Amino acid sequence: QIKLAEATPVVVQTRAEDGFALAASASRQGAAIAVFPELNLTAYTVEDLVQQDALLDQAEAAIGRLATASREFVPLLVVGAPLRVDGRLHNCAVVIHDGRVLGVVPKSYLPNYREYYEKRHYASGRDAIAREAVVNGERVPFGTGLLFEATNVDGFVLGMELCEDLWAPLPPSTFAALAGATVIANLSASNVTVGKPEYRRTLCSAQSGACVAAYLYCGPGPGESTTDLAWDGHAMVWENGELLAESERFSREEQVVMADVDLDRLRQDRMRLTSFADCAAEHRARTEAY
Repeated sequence: QIKLAEATPVVVQTRAEDGFALAASASRQGAAIAVFPELNLTAYTVEDLVQQDALLDQAEAAIGRLATASREFVPLLVVGAPLRVDGRLHNCAVVIHDGRVLGVVPKSYLPNYREYYEKRHYASGRDAIAREAVVNGERVPFGTGLLFEATNVDGFVLGMELCEDLWAPLPPSTFAALAGATVIANLSASNVTVGKPEYRRTLCSAQSGACVAAYLYCGPGPGESTTDLAWDGHAMVWENGELLAESERFSREEQVVMADVDLDRLRQDRMRLTSFADCAAEHRARTEAY
């Protein structure tokens, strides 16, 4: 459990090298949570370099530096990084707050089609055996079934998924919401193609509505890489099917996209929707594992 600043959630769109500056910017604006893109500490498109110890050691060291710096930051930080756990490499969301790493959530569904070949590099979090990861010498909770609950903000329970997880027929966020998550963070590295932004909006709208949750989506901008892929810096905040805030796509400037989320509304809507409680009961075996 965590103690949050009594402020507003935030989605941050950033390039890999801007993480510290934008975390500080979100902090100055009084954000309660700051979400960064998938693998933002190393960039998503480093390809086979991601399996080199030199890069992985520096990524872990960067997590440590960010954790130390977070003592001066207001928000809970959710950043993306590759981490070695039990001899496997995982694409992870790392949760940092008040000077320490609180937990690590690995990606469940790895795309391996068209321009994606993540299974070449990463193992799925669904197959992970370990329940702890060692990050800079410290043991922290690890796994797809982690939730982070605020002790001082009633109704704030954070769940996470990464990019392709949302594209799956049964996204992990569905079960996280049934287990109690009211805020879902999606760290994404979705490249842009014709018509894709509209599809992202459709997915986020539908998932936030089905989960009766806030959905924070964050993708990388044009500085992600020099590969032949295009990146549009798409970041959004959704609440129960309603778009609250959205980034300017293809911006060359850093952006902090902020919105207030009404946790009381989400709590009351879930209480009224009998089908939500019915689904939670039907999937009790899975949700009890969170």
